[in-house]
Amino acid sequence: MNVQSLNPFALDIEPIERAKTIPASWYTDPFFYDLDQKILFEESWQFVGHTSQLSSPGSFITATFGNESILVVKGKDGEIRGFFNVCLHRGGPIEKAHCGESRMLQCKYHGWTYRLDGTLRGVPRFNLVELFDKNEYNLLPVDIATWEGLLFVRLNADAGSLEEKLEGIRERILPMDLSNLQFYKRITYDIECNWKIYVDNYLEGYHLPFVHPELCNILEVNEYTTETSPYYSLQYSPITEEENVYTSSGGAAFYYHLFPNFMLNILPGRLQTNVILPLDQGKTGVIFDFYYDAIDSEAAIRHIEEDIAFSDKVQWEDVEICEHVQRGVQSRAYDQGRFSVECEQGVYHFQKLLKESYNRLMQNNAKKE
Repeated sequence: MNVQSLNPFALDIEPIERAKTIPASWYTDPFFYDLDQKILFEESWQFVGHTSQLSSPGSFITATFGNESILVVKGKDGEIRGFFNVCLHRGGPIEKAHCGESRMLQCKYHGWTYRLDGTLRGVPRFNLVELFDKNEYNLLPVDIATWEGLLFVRLNADAGSLEEKLEGIRERILPMDLSNLQFYKRITYDIECNWKIYVDNYLEGYHLPFVHPELCNILEVNEYTTETSPYYSLQYSPITEEENVYTSSGGAAFYYHLFPNFMLNILPGRLQTNVILPLDQGKTGVIFDFYYDAIDSEAAIRHIEEDIAFSDKVQWEDVEICEHVQRGVQSRAYDQGRFSVECEQGVYHFQKLLKESYNRLMQNNAKKE
């Protein structure tokens, strides 16, 4: 990876009042796709699911980020563990589904079996193999942490503690308790844009009147504010008192972005998690998981389906505008823009953290030379 492709002038961090947006090449050049996979997605805490999805021993969730596939499983002892979703025989997948339940783990390529704690159990047709120690072929573990019922894994211990990354959110959203919610549905979107364009779009309410007019009738857009912390930003808005798809009694919407690619959309009685996965420099996968405080009654399900239908409409509005923006940044007419100090603090915060990550890479490479 040739880090000389990083223009040092583009890495300068100016106050928002004077700053330019990141260069168009950061959205279009395949170099940045590879760079982001290595130094962002594989170096940070990544969301995998909710503890409500692991209700019994053998329940599992898989997740993919960067170039890695991860398996999270509940053991017979009740402990939740994380592993690379890779059999050490010849690299086959242990599980291919997003979630499910298994009495034991089995490689889907050659049938090697593993206990729920990751230890190798069965090795078919290996009787003639010499000097083979099963203990050397257990599944490789990864660090896992739980926050408010949400499960995260990290591949790099230098990522710091999860509590540090999310400090202050638990208290800010009270009396909402995310750990009591239940998983309901997953919906995915493939979008023809760079992942940074999708995140930029998420991080500002500037576009709401022009792209999401119906959402403006639900949120008190005149009170829409952005707050930033070292590792995340928050977009906050009260909900109108009039009955709507979100609530019949007011409340507030909290839209959190944890750098680099995870969102928490929190409304009364409902959580929507949002994971952003680069597929190439011009294509992004977006994974939405929906959680609710009640999912059993007919009335609850009617409300949930109404909520999801409205969310889907908003997402397709975002898909359309993000794909237009991707074409715009590929134009010879565009390179860098400017920030609205009033409306784009979240975008500036994200791009600042991005520059800081790239700067650390440049500094580390300079030390090696």
